[in-house]
Amino acid sequence: MRLTPTNTIWMNGEFVPWEEARVHVLTPSLHYGWGVYEGIRAYATADGPAVFRLREHLKRLLDSAHVYLMDPGHTLDRLTEASLELLRRTGLESGYLRPIVYLDYGTMGITPDLDSVRTSIAAWAWGSYLGEKAEQEGCRLTVSSWQRNGANTLPPLAKSTGACVNSSLAKVAALRAGYDDALMLTPSGHVAEASAANLFVVRDGVLHTPPVSDYILPGITRDTIITIARDQGLTVEERSLTRSEIYVADEAFLTGTALELVPVASVDDRPLASAGCGPVTKQLREAFQDVVHGRDERYRGWLSYVR
Repeated sequence: MRLTPTNTIWMNGEFVPWEEARVHVLTPSLHYGWGVYEGIRAYATADGPAVFRLREHLKRLLDSAHVYLMDPGHTLDRLTEASLELLRRTGLESGYLRPIVYLDYGTMGITPDLDSVRTSIAAWAWGSYLGEKAEQEGCRLTVSSWQRNGANTLPPLAKSTGACVNSSLAKVAALRAGYDDALMLTPSGHVAEASAANLFVVRDGVLHTPPVSDYILPGITRDTIITIARDQGLTVEERSLTRSEIYVADEAFLTGTALELVPVASVDDRPLASAGCGPVTKQLREAFQDVVHGRDERYRGWLSYVR
């Protein structure tokens, strides 16, 4: 989706105009992909805009930076306040936050200068990630020929810029073949995740989702859905899944900050039994929307209110 500029971006402790938020073309993060980032959503609520699980996202940003030997130079509290102040200044009632930790211009070579770390946070309005048709009728997935990065190739628990090329290759191939997204397999043939989302499968009323050991990014939306589902009395099993299990599932859906919760209509041209948004998917999607918009008091602690 195209970016809609706002009035300001937070860069290294200062607010600068959107059009002046620039880095040099020779920054090592551009050339070698050494950087980490997060995607965070803010929602309109009856009490004004609120960011969903802001501190959990920023904690993961700091953890990712730690894996890549980067010190952002800002505490969790400082990044939290900077994010909320950014939303105040932009005036967004809902939107998407993108914190990124990267390397500044000054050196070049495959060995990065880890003393040149910089941190920025941008925010903009962002709507449906896969499109309204996929949200309403379910998305069409294909199993990618590109494997998910293994644990000893790139650290899958860290959300890094360079690692996203793996997902982008799968996504572009899926789109060019006429699908909405791709499922990626582990080297052992288990289903890991979609290009930028976690996967859930429903069979006989039980939710199944790949475990962290299958090289997934442990998504915050994934954790949210697991919590909500268990609170509603549903059984959730974190276990390895084969592609054929997805073919014969009653329902399936994807979760992620950008796409939220989107039902799956088919995989490799095999319609699922629900052929779209089944009853369990519908139940959880409605519950999720109540949570992020502040309509469920039980989960109010997950919201950081801007005002």
